Amino acid sequence: MSAPLLQDKVVIVTGAGRGIGRGIAMLAAANGARVVVNDLGGSEDGSGADSSPADEVVNEIKAAGGEAVASYASVTEWDAAHQIIDMAVTTFGRIDCVVNNAGNLRDAIFHKMTEEDFDSVINVHLKGTFNVSRAAATHFRAQTSGCFVNMTSTSGLIGNFGQANYAAAKLGIVGLSKSMALDMGRFRVRSNCIAPFAWSRLIGTIPTNTEEEKARVSKIQQMTPDKIAPLAVALCSDIAQDVTGQIFGVRNNEIFLFNQTRPIRFAHTSDGWTPDSILERVMPAFKADFFPLERSGDVFSWDPM
Repeated sequence: MSAPLLQDKVVIVTGAGRGIGRGIAMLAAANGARVVVNDLGGSEDGSGADSSPADEVVNEIKAAGGEAVASYASVTEWDAAHQIIDMAVTTFGRIDCVVNNAGNLRDAIFHKMTEEDFDSVINVHLKGTFNVSRAAATHFRAQTSGCFVNMTSTSGLIGNFGQANYAAAKLGIVGLSKSMALDMGRFRVRSNCIAPFAWSRLIGTIPTNTEEEKARVSKIQQMTPDKIAPLAVALCSDIAQDVTGQIFGVRNNEIFLFNQTRPIRFAHTSDGWTPDSILERVMPAFKADFFPLERSGDVFSWDPM
């Protein structure tokens, strides 16, 4: 009988008290990992704190025969993020994988979004991913191994209404993840992104005032958070040691590999460009290949499978 996929690995999952993070923590433990369950226990908008969500997940893991410890530190704070990593090393002796899943939402149409709305989401998602990853990087470099799994979103990869802060943070995570993969690759450290489609409390505030909105929410509710966990656990395993710098998506039973930004057309002139010549020659030539202004639902137009 083969050993569990993550046997004796130490995995940190942020935002692990509920939803997607909880599912990843539970499946990692079921596959032999010792898990640091990090969750501030805040509300959907990031306010407040409650230790019970992290405690409940730890108790469930232990009841199933696994090993876990709870952390209530905020990923938005540099020192607190280092405390999360220190807890893993102090409790379990090492750190092998970091799953950056902690998040919040402050949705608002762009012209009504406040500075606080923007800063709060950037701080949790983007800065939080940096803080925890940077704290782990020193240990990963010393042991010449490690794995980051970072949560992005089609709100950033494609687009959505009312989520400029969230989209900016999530697309920023893609750039951060690629940089981590490039800079840490020499130390055999990997970094990948997952764009999850799942019903969770962070999208539980989607309006259901019309029949169309109710139908949309009904479809999303089919995509339970536990569907994301298998890919996250797979990426943490040694079998995926050659997988790095990639962007994946999970939608119910579908797994996607996203393309990445590359030039698709070019124009050249030996005389140099002027604004007029660009408008006359370049824009008409490029127009057929312009990307339409789409939302996530426009691209993923079929029902989840």
